[in-house]
Amino acid sequence: MKSVTRTAPAKINLGLDVVGTRADGYHLLETVFQAVSIADTVTVSLVEQPGIALTCDHNAVPCNPKNIAWKAAQRFLEAAKITAGVQIHIAKRIPMEAGMGGGSTDGAAVLLALQELTQQALSKETLFSIAVSLGADVPFFLLGGTAYAAGIGEVLEPLPPFSAAHLVIAKGTAGVSTAAAYQEIDALEQPAHPPVQQLRQALEHGAGTAEIAPLCGNLFESAVHLDEVSEIRKSMLENGAYCSVMTGSGAAVFGLFPDADTAEQACAQLKKQAAFAEVCHTIQ
Repeated sequence: MKSVTRTAPAKINLGLDVVGTRADGYHLLETVFQAVSIADTVTVSLVEQPGIALTCDHNAVPCNPKNIAWKAAQRFLEAAKITAGVQIHIAKRIPMEAGMGGGSTDGAAVLLALQELTQQALSKETLFSIAVSLGADVPFFLLGGTAYAAGIGEVLEPLPPFSAAHLVIAKGTAGVSTAAAYQEIDALEQPAHPPVQQLRQALEHGAGTAEIAPLCGNLFESAVHLDEVSEIRKSMLENGAYCSVMTGSGAAVFGLFPDADTAEQACAQLKKQAAFAEVCHTIQ
Protein backbone atom coordinates (compact mmCIF):
# COMPACT_ATOMS: atom_id res chain seq x y z
CA MET A 1 0.00 0.00 0.00
CA LYS A 2 1.45 3.33 -1.09
CA SER A 3 0.69 6.41 1.01
CA VAL A 4 1.32 10.14 0.78
CA THR A 5 0.83 12.62 3.62
CA ARG A 6 0.27 16.28 2.78
CA THR A 7 -0.14 19.42 4.83
CA ALA A 8 -3.42 21.13 3.92
CA PRO A 9 -3.15 24.82 4.90
CA ALA A 10 -6.09 27.07 5.71
CA LYS A 11 -6.69 30.35 3.93
CA ILE A 12 -7.91 33.79 4.75
CA ASN A 13 -9.45 36.29 2.35
CA LEU A 14 -7.52 39.53 2.68
CA GLY A 15 -10.25 41.03 0.53
CA LEU A 16 -13.54 39.51 -0.64
CA ASP A 17 -16.27 41.00 -2.80
CA VAL A 18 -19.29 39.59 -4.62
CA VAL A 19 -19.70 41.44 -7.93
CA GLY A 20 -22.53 39.59 -9.67
CA THR A 21 -24.32 36.35 -10.38
CA ARG A 22 -24.01 34.04 -13.37
CA ALA A 23 -27.04 32.77 -15.27
CA ASP A 24 -26.62 29.38 -13.55
CA GLY A 25 -26.86 30.99 -10.10
CA TYR A 26 -23.16 30.89 -9.19
CA HIS A 27 -21.90 34.09 -7.60
CA LEU A 28 -19.04 36.02 -9.20
CA LEU A 29 -16.25 36.92 -6.81
CA GLU A 30 -13.24 39.16 -6.58
CA THR A 31 -10.94 38.11 -3.79
CA VAL A 32 -7.37 37.93 -2.58
CA PHE A 33 -6.58 34.55 -1.05
CA GLN A 34 -3.74 34.04 1.39
CA ALA A 35 -2.55 30.69 2.72
CA VAL A 36 -1.76 30.57 6.45
CA SER A 37 0.11 28.22 8.74
CA ILE A 38 -2.94 26.69 10.47
CA ALA A 39 -3.38 23.38 8.66
CA ASP A 40 -4.97 19.95 8.49
CA THR A 41 -2.89 16.87 7.71
CA VAL A 42 -4.23 14.56 4.99
CA THR A 43 -2.91 11.04 4.39
CA VAL A 44 -3.96 9.30 1.18
CA SER A 45 -3.35 5.65 0.31
CA LEU A 46 -3.96 3.66 -2.86
CA VAL A 47 -5.26 0.16 -2.14
CA GLU A 48 -6.18 -2.79 -4.33
CA GLN A 49 -9.79 -3.09 -3.18
CA PRO A 50 -12.02 -0.60 -5.07
CA GLY A 51 -13.93 2.02 -3.15
CA ILE A 52 -13.25 5.07 -1.00
CA ALA A 53 -12.80 5.00 2.77
CA LEU A 54 -12.52 8.24 4.72
CA THR A 55 -11.71 8.71 8.41
CA CYS A 56 -11.15 11.81 10.51
CA ASP A 57 -10.12 12.54 14.09
CA HIS A 58 -12.95 15.10 14.43
CA ASN A 59 -16.40 13.60 14.98
CA ALA A 60 -18.25 16.46 13.29
CA VAL A 61 -16.57 15.92 9.93
CA PRO A 62 -18.77 13.87 7.54
CA CYS A 63 -16.86 10.78 6.44
CA ASN A 64 -19.08 10.08 3.44
CA PRO A 65 -19.66 11.27 -0.16
CA LYS A 66 -20.73 14.72 1.13
CA ASN A 67 -17.10 15.43 2.07
CA ILE A 68 -15.08 17.34 -0.55
CA ALA A 69 -12.10 15.05 0.06
CA TRP A 70 -14.26 12.04 -0.80
CA LYS A 71 -15.59 13.76 -3.94
CA ALA A 72 -12.05 14.68 -4.96
CA ALA A 73 -10.90 11.06 -4.76
CA GLN A 74 -13.94 9.82 -6.66
CA ARG A 75 -13.57 12.33 -9.49
CA PHE A 76 -9.84 11.74 -9.74
CA LEU A 77 -10.31 7.97 -10.06
CA GLU A 78 -13.01 8.44 -12.68
CA ALA A 79 -10.95 10.90 -14.73
CA ALA A 80 -7.81 8.74 -14.53
CA LYS A 81 -9.81 5.54 -15.20
CA ILE A 82 -8.23 3.91 -12.16
CA THR A 83 -9.95 0.89 -10.58
CA ALA A 84 -7.94 0.88 -7.34
CA GLY A 85 -9.41 2.10 -4.07
CA VAL A 86 -8.47 5.10 -1.94
CA GLN A 87 -8.15 5.45 1.83
CA ILE A 88 -8.08 8.96 3.29
CA HIS A 89 -7.40 10.09 6.85
CA ILE A 90 -7.78 13.72 7.91
CA ALA A 91 -6.20 15.09 11.07
CA LYS A 92 -8.42 18.14 11.54
CA ARG A 93 -6.95 21.36 12.92
CA ILE A 94 -8.76 24.00 10.86
CA PRO A 95 -11.99 25.17 12.54
CA MET A 96 -15.18 24.14 10.78
CA GLU A 97 -17.69 26.60 9.28
CA ALA A 98 -15.04 29.27 9.70
CA GLY A 99 -14.55 30.60 6.16
CA MET A 100 -10.99 29.24 6.21
CA GLY A 101 -11.43 26.65 3.47
CA GLY A 102 -11.02 23.58 5.66
CA GLY A 103 -13.00 21.25 3.42
CA SER A 104 -11.60 22.73 0.22
CA THR A 105 -7.97 22.43 1.25
CA ASP A 106 -8.52 18.78 2.22
CA GLY A 107 -9.99 18.15 -1.23
CA ALA A 108 -7.04 19.81 -2.95
CA ALA A 109 -4.62 17.80 -0.79
CA VAL A 110 -6.32 14.58 -1.94
CA LEU A 111 -5.98 15.60 -5.59
CA LEU A 112 -2.29 16.45 -5.19
CA ALA A 113 -1.58 13.27 -3.23
CA LEU A 114 -3.26 11.11 -5.88
CA GLN A 115 -1.25 12.88 -8.58
CA GLU A 116 1.90 11.90 -6.70
CA LEU A 117 0.75 8.35 -6.03
CA THR A 118 -0.21 7.80 -9.67
CA GLN A 119 2.88 9.54 -11.09
CA GLN A 120 0.91 12.45 -12.55
CA ALA A 121 -1.94 10.43 -14.06
CA LEU A 122 -3.86 13.57 -14.99
CA SER A 123 -2.86 16.69 -16.88
CA LYS A 124 -2.70 19.95 -14.96
CA GLU A 125 -5.70 21.15 -16.95
CA THR A 126 -7.80 18.13 -15.96
CA LEU A 127 -6.76 18.40 -12.32
CA PHE A 128 -7.71 22.08 -12.29
CA SER A 129 -11.05 21.28 -13.93
CA ILE A 130 -11.82 18.77 -11.17
CA ALA A 131 -10.86 21.37 -8.56
CA VAL A 132 -13.26 23.92 -10.08
CA SER A 133 -16.06 21.35 -10.01
CA LEU A 134 -15.49 20.76 -6.29
CA GLY A 135 -15.87 24.36 -5.11
CA ALA A 136 -14.77 27.96 -5.49
CA ASP A 137 -11.84 27.71 -3.05
CA VAL A 138 -10.37 24.41 -4.23
CA PRO A 139 -8.42 25.73 -7.27
CA PHE A 140 -6.56 28.18 -5.03
CA PHE A 141 -5.32 25.39 -2.79
CA LEU A 142 -3.66 23.73 -5.79
CA LEU A 143 -1.68 26.96 -6.15
CA GLY A 144 -1.30 28.25 -2.57
CA GLY A 145 0.58 31.34 -1.45
CA THR A 146 -0.97 34.70 -2.29
CA ALA A 147 -3.38 34.96 -5.22
CA TYR A 148 -6.09 37.09 -6.77
CA ALA A 149 -9.19 35.18 -7.88
CA ALA A 150 -12.17 36.16 -9.99
CA GLY A 151 -15.13 34.42 -11.62
CA ILE A 152 -16.31 31.65 -9.32
CA GLY A 153 -12.73 31.19 -8.10
CA GLU A 154 -11.37 29.60 -11.26
CA VAL A 155 -9.64 32.72 -12.65
CA LEU A 156 -6.45 32.73 -10.58
CA GLU A 157 -3.51 35.10 -10.70
CA PRO A 158 -0.50 34.51 -8.43
CA LEU A 159 0.57 37.63 -6.56
CA PRO A 160 3.91 38.51 -4.99
CA PRO A 161 4.22 36.78 -1.59
CA PHE A 162 2.60 38.72 1.23
CA SER A 163 4.61 38.24 4.38
CA ALA A 164 2.68 38.71 7.61
CA ALA A 165 4.50 37.11 10.51
CA HIS A 166 2.00 38.17 13.19
CA LEU A 167 -1.54 37.05 12.45
CA VAL A 168 -4.23 36.08 14.92
CA ILE A 169 -7.27 34.08 13.84
CA ALA A 170 -10.21 33.56 16.18
CA LYS A 171 -13.66 31.98 15.95
CA GLY A 172 -16.57 31.69 18.34
CA THR A 173 -18.89 28.72 18.72
CA ALA A 174 -21.29 29.71 15.94
CA GLY A 175 -20.79 28.65 12.35
CA VAL A 176 -22.04 30.17 9.13
CA SER A 177 -23.81 28.31 6.35
CA THR A 178 -22.24 29.42 3.06
CA ALA A 179 -25.58 29.05 1.25
CA ALA A 180 -27.35 31.18 3.86
CA ALA A 181 -24.60 33.81 3.72
CA TYR A 182 -24.99 34.14 -0.05
CA GLN A 183 -28.74 34.54 0.35
CA GLU A 184 -28.07 37.45 2.69
CA ILE A 185 -25.61 38.91 0.16
CA ASP A 186 -28.31 38.75 -2.52
CA ALA A 187 -30.65 40.71 -0.26
CA LEU A 188 -28.23 43.61 0.29
CA GLU A 189 -29.17 46.96 -1.27
CA GLN A 190 -26.34 49.23 -2.42
CA PRO A 191 -23.69 47.67 -0.16
CA ALA A 192 -20.28 49.26 0.37
CA HIS A 193 -17.87 47.11 -1.61
CA PRO A 194 -14.36 46.49 -0.24
CA PRO A 195 -11.46 47.86 -2.37
CA VAL A 196 -10.24 44.50 -3.68
CA GLN A 197 -8.61 45.97 -6.79
CA GLN A 198 -6.68 48.52 -4.71
CA LEU A 199 -5.58 45.70 -2.44
CA ARG A 200 -4.45 43.66 -5.43
CA GLN A 201 -2.43 46.58 -6.80
CA ALA A 202 -0.83 47.26 -3.42
CA LEU A 203 0.29 43.64 -3.16
CA GLU A 204 1.64 43.76 -6.71
CA HIS A 205 3.81 46.70 -5.61
CA GLY A 206 5.10 44.87 -2.53
CA ALA A 207 3.22 46.83 0.13
CA GLY A 208 3.80 45.83 3.75
CA THR A 209 1.36 44.89 6.49
CA ALA A 210 0.65 48.44 7.67
CA GLU A 211 -0.15 49.53 4.11
CA ILE A 212 -2.23 46.46 3.31
CA ALA A 213 -4.36 46.52 6.47
CA PRO A 214 -6.61 49.51 5.57
CA LEU A 215 -7.43 47.85 2.24
CA CYS A 216 -8.58 44.54 3.75
CA GLY A 217 -12.34 44.04 3.78
CA ASN A 218 -15.14 41.54 3.26
CA LEU A 219 -18.60 42.18 1.82
CA PHE A 220 -19.97 39.28 3.90
CA GLU A 221 -19.52 41.41 7.02
CA SER A 222 -22.54 43.36 5.79
CA ALA A 223 -24.57 40.18 5.44
CA VAL A 224 -23.52 37.94 8.33
CA HIS A 225 -24.70 39.25 11.67
CA LEU A 226 -23.12 37.35 14.56
CA ASP A 227 -22.42 38.97 17.92
CA GLU A 228 -19.36 36.76 18.31
CA VAL A 229 -17.83 38.13 15.10
CA SER A 230 -18.40 41.72 16.22
CA GLU A 231 -16.95 41.03 19.65
CA ILE A 232 -13.85 39.34 18.24
CA ARG A 233 -13.23 42.16 15.77
CA LYS A 234 -13.61 44.72 18.55
CA SER A 235 -11.24 42.82 20.85
CA MET A 236 -8.56 42.56 18.18
CA LEU A 237 -8.67 46.27 17.42
CA GLU A 238 -8.63 47.18 21.11
CA ASN A 239 -5.56 44.99 21.54
CA GLY A 240 -3.46 46.54 18.82
CA ALA A 241 -4.49 45.00 15.48
CA TYR A 242 -3.87 47.03 12.34
CA CYS A 243 -7.15 45.60 11.05
CA SER A 244 -9.68 42.95 11.96
CA VAL A 245 -11.67 41.28 9.18
CA MET A 246 -13.98 38.31 8.83
CA THR A 247 -12.66 35.72 6.39
CA GLY A 248 -14.70 34.02 3.69
CA SER A 249 -18.38 33.74 4.50
CA GLY A 250 -17.47 33.53 8.23
CA ALA A 251 -17.36 33.02 11.07
CA ALA A 252 -13.60 33.25 11.73
CA VAL A 253 -11.91 36.64 12.03
CA PHE A 254 -8.27 37.47 11.31
CA GLY A 255 -6.23 40.35 12.61
CA LEU A 256 -2.91 41.70 11.32
CA PHE A 257 -0.60 42.77 14.14
CA PRO A 258 2.60 44.85 14.23
CA ASP A 259 4.74 42.47 16.32
CA ALA A 260 4.82 39.12 18.11
CA ASP A 261 4.19 40.47 21.62
CA THR A 262 1.07 42.37 20.58
CA ALA A 263 -0.26 39.35 18.69
CA GLU A 264 0.37 37.00 21.61
CA GLN A 265 -1.30 39.34 24.10
CA ALA A 266 -4.33 39.77 21.85
CA CYS A 267 -4.57 36.01 21.38
CA ALA A 268 -4.43 35.42 25.13
CA GLN A 269 -7.36 37.80 25.56
CA LEU A 270 -9.31 36.16 22.73
CA LYS A 271 -8.88 32.72 24.23
CA LYS A 272 -10.96 33.95 27.17
CA GLN A 273 -13.88 34.84 24.90
CA ALA A 274 -13.66 32.63 21.80
CA ALA A 275 -13.77 28.89 21.20
CA PHE A 276 -10.69 29.11 18.94
CA ALA A 277 -7.82 31.60 18.90
CA GLU A 278 -4.35 31.06 17.49
CA VAL A 279 -1.32 33.07 16.44
CA CYS A 280 -0.13 32.11 12.97
CA HIS A 281 1.60 33.52 9.88
CA THR A 282 1.26 33.61 6.13
CA ILE A 283 2.89 30.86 4.04
CA GLN A 284 3.88 30.56 0.41
